[in-house]
Amino acid sequence: MKSLFIYYSYTGNGDFVADYLKQNDFDIRKVIRKKKLPKSFFFGVLAGGFLAGIKHKDKIVDFDEDVLEYDEIVIGSPIWNGRFASPINTVLSKLDLRGKNVTFILYSGSGEGAKALKRIKKEYPEAKVYFLREPKKNPDELLKLSHIIK
Repeated sequence: MKSLFIYYSYTGNGDFVADYLKQNDFDIRKVIRKKKLPKSFFFGVLAGGFLAGIKHKDKIVDFDEDVLEYDEIVIGSPIWNGRFASPINTVLSKLDLRGKNVTFILYSGSGEGAKALKRIKKEYPEAKVYFLREPKKNPDELLKLSHIIK
C-alpha cells in the first residue's frame, strides 16, 4: 500500500511531521503558497487566520494533483482560526479522494480546530483525524501517529 503525505507548514510543525512520515516510507508533497505571508509571526498568523476564516483558497506553486497510485492520502494542516490553513483549502478543492483511505493530521498550538473537524466529518466521514499539539516542540506527539505507520 502506497501512502502520501500532503501538507502545509508555516512554523515548521508540518515539516517535522513530514520528516517523521518520510522515515516511515511515506511519499511527501509540501504545499507552497505563491504569495508569502508577512514575515512577522504576529502578522503572518493574523493574515493566515483571516484567510482561513473566510475559507480562502490560496494560489499554490506547482502542486501535483495526481494521487491515483496512492491507497492512503494523509493531509497535514495547521489549525488557523479553528479551520484548515488556506493552502489546504486549495488542495482539497483539487483532489479526488474518492476510494482512498484519508487521514488528517492537524497541528496547533492552541486548540483542536472544531470547524476543521466539522468539515472533515461532513466531507470525509470515514477519515481518521489526529491532533498534534506543536509536534516540533513536543516530539512525543508523533506517537499518536503509530496507527498510520506501516
